[in-house]
Amino acid sequence: MKKKFKHIYDKFIANRICILALLLLSSHAALAQPTPNPDTSNWFLSPGIIGTIVLIFIVLAVVVVIVYIRLSTYLDMMNHKAKAKKKLTFSEELIDMDEAEIDDILEKRKAALKYRLTGRELGSQETANDTKGIVSKVTHEPENPLFDEKKKTRLNMETPVPLKKIVIWYLGASIFWLVFGTLIGQYVGMKFIWPEMDTVPWLSFGRLRPVHTNTVFWGWASMAMIGLGYFVIARTSNTVIYKYKWAWRSWYLINLSVLIGNIFLLAGINNGGGEYREYIWSVAVLFMVGLIYTFRNFYKTVANRRISDIYVSNWYLFGGLLWTITLAIIGYLPNYQDGLGETVIQGYYMHQGVGMWFMTFTLGLVYYYLPSSLNKPIYSYSLGVLAFWTQMLFYTLIGTHHFIFSPLPWWLQTVAIVFSAGMFIPVVAGTTNFLMTMRGSWSEISKSYVLPFFLVGVIFYFVGSTQGSFQAFRFTNYVWHFTDFNVAHSHMTMYGIISFLLWACVYAILPQLTGSEPKQIFVGAHFWMAFIGLFAYMISLMIGGTLKGLSWIDGKPFIDSVILMQPYWVWRAIGGSLMFLSHLVFAYNFYVMVKKKDTGTQAETAALKSVNI
Repeated sequence: MKKKFKHIYDKFIANRICILALLLLSSHAALAQPTPNPDTSNWFLSPGIIGTIVLIFIVLAVVVVIVYIRLSTYLDMMNHKAKAKKKLTFSEELIDMDEAEIDDILEKRKAALKYRLTGRELGSQETANDTKGIVSKVTHEPENPLFDEKKKTRLNMETPVPLKKIVIWYLGASIFWLVFGTLIGQYVGMKFIWPEMDTVPWLSFGRLRPVHTNTVFWGWASMAMIGLGYFVIARTSNTVIYKYKWAWRSWYLINLSVLIGNIFLLAGINNGGGEYREYIWSVAVLFMVGLIYTFRNFYKTVANRRISDIYVSNWYLFGGLLWTITLAIIGYLPNYQDGLGETVIQGYYMHQGVGMWFMTFTLGLVYYYLPSSLNKPIYSYSLGVLAFWTQMLFYTLIGTHHFIFSPLPWWLQTVAIVFSAGMFIPVVAGTTNFLMTMRGSWSEISKSYVLPFFLVGVIFYFVGSTQGSFQAFRFTNYVWHFTDFNVAHSHMTMYGIISFLLWACVYAILPQLTGSEPKQIFVGAHFWMAFIGLFAYMISLMIGGTLKGLSWIDGKPFIDSVILMQPYWVWRAIGGSLMFLSHLVFAYNFYVMVKKKDTGTQAETAALKSVNI
C-alpha cells in the first residue's frame, strides 16, 4: 500500500513538473520579447502608420467643411450687399421717372401691404400654394424643431457676483500663464534653429523646457479648467458655491506653486528626470492642497444641490479631481521609486496626468458648455456614463506603452497595448455623443466661432486619442518613440483637444457673464492662427520624427538625424509662432470681454443725444 501510494505521489510530482515546464516555456514565448528588431522594410503598410495618415485627413476634411460654411456665409453677405446696392440704384432711377410711372409703382406697393392672411392657409383642406413666398422652411419631421437656434439668454443677472469674480480671476490667471508658458516654448523652439542664441545657464534647454510644460499644464490648463468648473458645479446643482473663500485659497495656492516651481526650475532645483513632475515635492504639495480645497468645495456644493440628480458633468469633474490628488501622492512617494520602479511610476504618472486630469475634467466641461451653447440637451446621457466608466477602466493601465522594448516585463507592456486599444470605446462613445449633440446646429458655424472651436476640439479628441492607441502598437512605437513624433502627438492632444475645448467654453460663457463680446474677426484670427500653427507644427514633426526613427533603425550616425530634422524644426518654429500670436489675440479678446464699461461716458453720450444741437 505504501509503495503504491509512493508510486502515485511520484507520478503526480512528475506530471506537475511537466506542466510547470510547459507553462514556463509558453510564458517565455508570451511574455518575453521575441524579436528585438522588427522588420521595417514595409513600414508604410503598418496599420498604425496607415491609421495615422487617415486620421490626419479626417482633420483636413473637417477644416474644409468649416471653411466652406464660413465662405458660403461670406458670399451670401456679399450677395445681400449687391441686392442692397441694386435697390439703391433703383431709388436713384425713381428720380428720373415721371409721375405716372411712380404712381403705378406706389399702387402696387400699397396693394401688397394691404394683403392679409385668411387663416385657412395651414388648417384647411386646400392645396398649399405659397404665392407670396411667406414660408421659408418646410419639414416632414414632427420632432425636428423649426427654430433650432434660439435667442441667447444672458446669465448676467442670474449669476452671483462672487461666482462671476471667481470665474474671471481663474481665467485671467490661466491666460497669463498661457502667454508666459508659450513664450518660453517659442524661445525653446527657436533654439533648435539657433542653438547659439545664448550661453546663460538659466536659459538652457534643460531648464526652459520643463518651465514651458509645467506652466501650460498646471498654470494655463488647470486654472482655466477649475474656473470654468466652478460655474458648472453651481449651475448644475442650482445652488451657490459652498465657500467662496476656499476657491480663493485654491487660486492663491495653485498660482504660488507655479510661480515658485518655475523659479526653482530656472535655478536648476528640480525633482530629477520625471517628466511633468519636475517641481520638487514641497512645491507640488501647494498644488495638491489647492486641488483638495477645490474638490471639497465642489463636493459640498453638489451635496447641497436643490435638484435630485447629479449631472454627468459632475461625474467627470469629481473623477478628475480624485484621480489627480491620488496621482500626486503616488508620483511623489519615494518608497518604491528605485530603478525600474521609477520607470513604471513615471509612465503611470505621465499618462494619468494627461488622461485622468486634463482629459477627464475637460470632457466634463464639454458635457455642460456644448449643449448649453446650442440650447439643447446632450444627445445621450447613457453614452456619457459609458464613456466615463470605460475611461476610468482603460486609461489607468496604459502608461507603460511609453516604454515598449524597454527592460520592463513584456507582459506589462502587452497589458498597456491592449488597454490602449480598449480606449477606442470611451473615445468613440464621447465623440459620437458630442457630434450628435451638434447635429442640426451646423448653421452656428457661420454665426460664431464657438461651435468651430468645439468641433475642432472634439475631432482632435477622436484623432489624437485614436492616434495614441495606434502609436502604442509595438511596430509604430519602435519607429516613433524617442523621436520628435512624440512632441507632435503631445501637442495634438494637449493643444488640439484641451486648449481648443477650453477656448470654446470661455467664448461660450464669458460674454454671457459680462455682457461684452469680442469682435468676431479677432475670435476668427485666434481660431485660424491657432489651428494653422498647430497643423504646421504637428505635421512637420510627424514627418521629421518618422524619418529620424528610420534613420536610427538603419544604423546611421546620430548626427545625421539631427541634420535631417533642421527643415522640420524651421516649420516647428513657424507653427509655434502662429500659435503664440493667437494667444496674444486671445488675451486681448479676454480683456474686451471682462473690461468694465465706462458708465459715466455712456450716461454723458445719452444726455448729448437727448439735446438738439
